[in-house]
Amino acid sequence: MVRRLLPWHANLKKRQVRSPKIYFRDTGLLHHLLGVRSKKELLGHPKSGASWEGYVIEETIKSTEPDEVYYWATHGGAEIDLVMVKNGRMLGVECKRMDAPRITPSMRTALEDLKLEQIAVVYPGTKRYAVGEHIAVVPLDAVAEGMKGLFPEI
Repeated sequence: MVRRLLPWHANLKKRQVRSPKIYFRDTGLLHHLLGVRSKKELLGHPKSGASWEGYVIEETIKSTEPDEVYYWATHGGAEIDLVMVKNGRMLGVECKRMDAPRITPSMRTALEDLKLEQIAVVYPGTKRYAVGEHIAVVPLDAVAEGMKGLFPEI
C-alpha cells in the first residue's frame, strides 16, 4: 500500500536529510481518501504535487526495475525525488507537475555531489528536450518505456 523510500547518504560535507519518505503506491486510493472526485478537484488540491511525485516514482520503479532506489535531500534545500542505481550506474529522476520544467540549482548540485550520470525530469507534457548537460525533460509517457524511455543515451 505504501512505499518507504530511504534517503541516499553520500559522504559529503553537507547535512543530509536522514528520515524516509512515505508514498501511497496507489494514487487512486490516495485521491479517494482525500475526497478528490474529479480531475479539476485534483489539480486544485494542495496535495496534487505530492500525488504526482508518488505516481511518477511508483511507475518509474515498476518500469525500470532498478537495483536500488532512494531519494536525496540536504538541510540546505537541495533534493532529487528519486535516485536509482541500475547496473552500477547512478541516475536521478525529478517529478515536476508543470508545463515547462527548467533546470534548478538542486539538479546541478545533485549531478555534482552524487556523481549522477543523468537526470530525467518527468512532466505531464508531450515533448522531450534538454535543459542542461546530462539533464533532460521527458514526458510521462516515456516512463512506460523503462530505461530507454527515460535515459535513451545510456
